[in-house]
Amino acid sequence: MEPTDSVATQRGGPQKIPRPESWQMGAPAPWLSEHPKVITSEALRDTISRFHPRTVTNEKQERRISAVLIPIYVSSEDELFVILTRRSALMKHHTHEVSFPGGNQEPEDKDLWSTAIREAHEEIGLDPALPQYVGTLDSFITVGSNSLVTPFVAALDVIPELEANPIEVAEIIHVPLTELLNPDIYREEIWELQDGQSRPVYFFELIGNTVWGATASMLRQFLLVLLSINTSDHS
Repeated sequence: MEPTDSVATQRGGPQKIPRPESWQMGAPAPWLSEHPKVITSEALRDTISRFHPRTVTNEKQERRISAVLIPIYVSSEDELFVILTRRSALMKHHTHEVSFPGGNQEPEDKDLWSTAIREAHEEIGLDPALPQYVGTLDSFITVGSNSLVTPFVAALDVIPELEANPIEVAEIIHVPLTELLNPDIYREEIWELQDGQSRPVYFFELIGNTVWGATASMLRQFLLVLLSINTSDHS
């Protein structure tokens, strides 16, 4: 199904942001003057497939191994859309947070791509036959659940019929790529942590929801790669 008009009209959502007392605004959107007016599905496949992700090892088996799917489809008006979810209040970790469909690797999964496909089917009812592998982004370490997450970009040749699993997903969010590239909805903050170090934290203020944390970092890298902006200059 295609996205429908949301009841919410204000940007930002109910997500709780554990912002420290000491923080400051960071850099503006890296794609401020970089992106073309139109990005085609062919351009997406070409740029994402040529990206070589950095590998993160889990030698001490300290972290849970997980995968997420970044599903992309073309609307009836030839516009690229990204599918996100808002997690259910019933979930143990990251309650109400906006994320990509995904989860922990299970013994029956032959690889992490299989994990992402299975989880997307379980969470939003995505037909496992639809996703076509496009590419892999850098793996990310989540702070709250201590997971090593690998994001896979997948192209969908049709507009998918989806249904949220209410135990895991409160809302399926369809976001136009053009909205994500709007520099006014992007924000970078520099948080000073208790150990004295500082790190950037990224935000996308959607209508009714705030994307932040690991998902925002993945989304940011996806856009940088898509626009062929050097990710090492914006890490």
